[in-house]
Amino acid sequence: KPGKLVNIPEVQVKGLCTAVRQIFLDQNALLELEAPLKICGDVHGQYHDLLRLFEYGGFPPESNYLFLGDYVDRGKQSLETITLLFAYKAKFPENFFLLRGNHECASITRIYGFYDECKRRYNIKLWKQFCDVFNCMPVCAIIDEKIICMHGGLSPEISNTDQIKKLVRPTDVPDTGLICDLLWADPDKDIAGWAENDRGVSFIFGPDVVTSFLQKHDMDLVCRAHQVVEDGYEFFAKRQLITLFSAPNYCGEFDNAGAMMSIDETLMCSFKVLKPVKGKK
Repeated sequence: KPGKLVNIPEVQVKGLCTAVRQIFLDQNALLELEAPLKICGDVHGQYHDLLRLFEYGGFPPESNYLFLGDYVDRGKQSLETITLLFAYKAKFPENFFLLRGNHECASITRIYGFYDECKRRYNIKLWKQFCDVFNCMPVCAIIDEKIICMHGGLSPEISNTDQIKKLVRPTDVPDTGLICDLLWADPDKDIAGWAENDRGVSFIFGPDVVTSFLQKHDMDLVCRAHQVVEDGYEFFAKRQLITLFSAPNYCGEFDNAGAMMSIDETLMCSFKVLKPVKGKK
């Protein structure tokens, strides 16, 4: 039933964290994946909506998944959400992939809800263990050498993608630099080049940045999350970049839909949309 809390014994959650942390470290910070694949954006503790996404797309391992980060904070059931995602990662490590979002870090979860949820339902030590796992998560994925995926956006520091492969983990999210930008940057249709971001972190980048990046790396699409979009997905820069957001009625404050993108063997992209429930304020 929606909203019902699922309390899992602490020892099981800890064991899951330990197992998943090792899987993240055994796999690269830059994932190289193959289609077919389903991609989801921010979930933010909206556990019931996560279950709806799986009902639409097929529960693992029926479909392969890539999630783009921001599993915790803001929603009411961050613990259920992250625990289910970690459980699928542990059970299907080669079919189920989770990128790090800007909320998968200690300083942000301390403020936006996950810390308080851990403290209320378990203890601070478990929150610390989750943060330790977050510090080991991959930050970027490339699908069939053509579609590059991250939570936030591009970075002025990327000259080649091997730099991402060489990132050393565990690491916190730095205040500046490559990891910070991959998790925090935003596209902006009204600028050219790079400019400072209103978030006070990282940059905004124009359509020209997307075009030149894709040309240079012989890629077709940048796929990212990080911003609420009304229809759950939104194109940018003549369909060279897409924003995906998978939490409908975000925080109960927006009337946005949530979307999931399916990529078939030919790299054709299609969308499944979770409609918002109107008046769910």
